[in-house]
Amino acid sequence: MASKKEKAKAEEVKEEVPVEEVSVEEVENEEVVEEQEEEVSEETTEEEKEEKDDLTLALEKAAELSDKNLRLQAEFDNYRKRTLKEKMELTKTAGEKLIKDILPVMDDFERAMGTLDSAEDIDAVKEGLHLIYNKFEGFLKQNGVGAISTEDGEFDTELHEAITQIPAPSEDMKGKIIDCVQKGYKLNDKVIRHSKVVVGA
Repeated sequence: MASKKEKAKAEEVKEEVPVEEVSVEEVENEEVVEEQEEEVSEETTEEEKEEKDDLTLALEKAAELSDKNLRLQAEFDNYRKRTLKEKMELTKTAGEKLIKDILPVMDDFERAMGTLDSAEDIDAVKEGLHLIYNKFEGFLKQNGVGAISTEDGEFDTELHEAITQIPAPSEDMKGKIIDCVQKGYKLNDKVIRHSKVVVGA
């Protein structure tokens, strides 16, 4: 049997170690916290799934756009090559119609030259040359080519090129065209050759 001393020591130990009292409320609170933690864990898992789904969709969209971009680049490259080829062919054959239309004028010149040695009527030769010139001028007009006028005497740097200056015969001719050395021409509205003129100083 335990002695009185031993019993007393056991009671002292009991007094030293306090027993924590756990209420029903604390137990319920712990259960609620555990349930909340489980709910948060489930929500996190769902969010992760949604994020993964969004990422997958974004990657698929990016791959689709990249494929479209590659196709467009290939189509544009094919278009560029095709138009370049067409332009080269057009450049080669662009002058064909022009040359075909000018050949009759060449034929007229050859006929006129053939009759020069045997021609006795100089007036007929002159008339023939005038006809060929008029035919050629008509051909140029049909193709949008026209001579730049210098008859009004006004000097314009956009249309004329002054090759020299001479003393003006009168005060009102200073800075104006006195003589045209070489005709200038326009193709539609574009100057293709400036008129070479002499200007009064």
